[in-house]
Amino acid sequence: MAHRIQTIVFDWAGTMVDFGCRAPVRALQEVLRRHGVAASEAEVRADMGKAKHAHIAALLAMPGLAAQWRARHGRAASGADIDRLHDEVGPLMIAAAAECAALIPGALETVRWARARGIKIGSNTGYTRAMMEAIVPIAAAQGYVPDMIVCSGETAEGRPAPLMLWKIMAELGIWPANACVKVDDAPVGIAEARNAGTWAVGVAASGNGVGLDAAALAALPPAERGSRIGEARAALLDAGAHMVIDSVADLPAAIAEIEAGVVIA
Repeated sequence: MAHRIQTIVFDWAGTMVDFGCRAPVRALQEVLRRHGVAASEAEVRADMGKAKHAHIAALLAMPGLAAQWRARHGRAASGADIDRLHDEVGPLMIAAAAECAALIPGALETVRWARARGIKIGSNTGYTRAMMEAIVPIAAAQGYVPDMIVCSGETAEGRPAPLMLWKIMAELGIWPANACVKVDDAPVGIAEARNAGTWAVGVAASGNGVGLDAAALAALPPAERGSRIGEARAALLDAGAHMVIDSVADLPAAIAEIEAGVVIA
């Protein structure tokens, strides 16, 4: 084997749970709406994967949303405003995440495959630990229990900084970096992996780039479905993904190629 994979670190929404990464979109749109700002789904999805505090700051820095805030409040959004919205989005995120916590088809089978090969399972997320409290037990009831979870706010910086990923690797005793595969549906998560020196595998069909649940995606005409997945794939490759797969169900074959040296670092 050219590269023996010792651990896989999975993102959560759009990668392992919540096909289409819908929960954070719902919560962020609602918290902004309550403060007089109507954010489109595309605007909310643009910085998906960042820590939620950073994500809210990025949204309120967008010219159109910043103009709406000024029109409603008579001034630009301040750091205190961002702190307040972050506090308010927590309960909304918890409720939305609980509603969207079903494992993506094939996720559990992939985890079982990894466990059978002695591969450790880590996870990190742009959600805070409090936001994850609703998701973790629901995932566990479905059979998904990572060896370690690192949440937003538990390192000095979130994605695209590599610190959450390095924390997992350090705690699980994983080195060198190319013994780890990071799996993520958002460009910022792919950038995190590249900054950490690990393998970066993007998931296109189930994630933020397409943004549809499984039923809605399947209902699209084939040409449109292919086009939307292709656009998501291109964005992940542009962010530096070594490989892009449709969903986590395809990961075992991708790792086989990495270990065989088919994929170039």
